Amino acid sequence: MSALPLFGLGVLLVLAVMAFVFVLGLRLRIFSIVDVAWSATGLWRYSRHPNYFFEWLVWVSYFVFALPSPWGWTQAAAPLVMLWFLFRVTGIPLTEAQARRSRDDYRDYQRSTSAFLPWFPKR
Repeated sequence: MSALPLFGLGVLLVLAVMAFVFVLGLRLRIFSIVDVAWSATGLWRYSRHPNYFFEWLVWVSYFVFALPSPWGWTQAAAPLVMLWFLFRVTGIPLTEAQARRSRDDYRDYQRSTSAFLPWFPKR
């Protein structure tokens, strides 16, 4: 595949991610300013950690940017390692443990909402 379509795909991915991260940041800021209790609305209705998901997509875009280079396929390791860190080392395990300690309703939220990949809530 030519470098130009992959570059364009990488740019689109980064721009989409930046837009979502901006919206997520605004929502978190609004919750903290008005001191509203957290709720599973917006993107948090579909993913318990949408911020981690979109940050991971940035690493995927780096891989897409690298693909046209001769050894670009080796850059698949970057998003895979980041995914491992998010699922096994930092990120989700630590955040989930803290949320279970501080919120009584968090287990119900865990049962109904995807941990990482934005997906429709379970009923």
